Amino acid sequence: MGDRRQRTGALRTSLPLPTDPAFWRSPVRGVRFTAVLGLVLLAGIPLLFVTGLLSYAAYNPDLTAANDKTPAKGLLGFYLFDWPTDPHWLYRLTQGVHVTLGIVLVPVLLAKLWSVVPKLFALPPVRSAGHALERLSLLLLVGGALFQFVTGLLNIQLEYLFPGSFYPLHFYGAWVFFAAFLTHTCLRLPRALRVLRHGLPTAERDGLASPEPAAPTVSRRGALAVVGAGSLLLLVTSAGRSFDGGLRRTAVLTPRGGAEPAPGPNGFQINKTAAKAGILPAWTGRRWRLTVVGPAGEVRLSRAELLAMTQHSAALPIACVEGWSTSDQWWRGVRLRDLAALVGHPVDPPGVLVESLQRGGPFRTVGLRDNQVRDPRSLLALDVNGERLSPDHGYPARVVVPAAPGVMNTKWVSRLTFGEL
Repeated sequence: MGDRRQRTGALRTSLPLPTDPAFWRSPVRGVRFTAVLGLVLLAGIPLLFVTGLLSYAAYNPDLTAANDKTPAKGLLGFYLFDWPTDPHWLYRLTQGVHVTLGIVLVPVLLAKLWSVVPKLFALPPVRSAGHALERLSLLLLVGGALFQFVTGLLNIQLEYLFPGSFYPLHFYGAWVFFAAFLTHTCLRLPRALRVLRHGLPTAERDGLASPEPAAPTVSRRGALAVVGAGSLLLLVTSAGRSFDGGLRRTAVLTPRGGAEPAPGPNGFQINKTAAKAGILPAWTGRRWRLTVVGPAGEVRLSRAELLAMTQHSAALPIACVEGWSTSDQWWRGVRLRDLAALVGHPVDPPGVLVESLQRGGPFRTVGLRDNQVRDPRSLLALDVNGERLSPDHGYPARVVVPAAPGVMNTKWVSRLTFGEL
């Protein structure tokens, strides 16, 4: 019994700990492998960050509290600007790139994090002020990357998982992550480029390659090929949700991929059904009236009265924050600026506060800027693709605005208040 205890104790003391470089035995790890992955992220993450900020600007959060899901943003909102209506596919492009790129970079990010794990356990924890800054940036980078990618992917796959909180979480998290990314890039990029050009000096240890590597099962080039193949697979199985036809059917790993939900003019993708929004048929029946408010008073219009007004058409897509979009659909209805003229704004109408019959949830009320109201393609749509709106597409009336996020194209509209923002 005593001999067995001695052997067990000796075995335990001989096993290396994560703080010992010998603990990490993969022959794939090395500064060159990490540098290649880092350069891919260096190209992708700034674009991911910029398109994310553009998405936030598209909501016009400074316009009204109804749009601002990230209060007290302070100095971080310095870049916000009036979101344009041209080109009409702008949000479809920027958000499609943002979400698709985020998905495609997942294998690269995971491989990069795996490659630098030994650095997180290296001792001593701090050797100098510069080393302390590098370790801090690395910890924030790893934590921020995991937080941003995990919450983003969950929001894509499981809608409304973070009701009312996703926007501030993702917005503040993005700034922390990108600040750490910039700091780490400034500290490590010169060395990474030097290693890629000239290799690692023989006398210099990279802190990543194992001093006692196990037998190789795949080369470093092979490992990079696996990462690249994973990203390509995610691209092929997710990007199609931003297109129609055969490409959409390839997007099997993301919501709004596959076949269209139904045949016919109303058979294109939707975000929220009438049932999910709690819309009762009695609310949208013959008693429904649109209330339009402005300085000249209040007007209440039935659907028949709206149809009797001059009708206009516009070909516009629906593009959602989750990254999916439709192609241009032909919408027909009354221009928002014509409705503004009815209540005292015949020239240069102001912004409008749009209210939905929906009783709860984010963006039940939305503010649109004056440039959005004045655009001749901005409609209170009554029909789509030659047929009246279906309940799921917003019957009896919905707003459609060029280049605006899908949630700004309010469905089941009940009230328009011009100038009250």
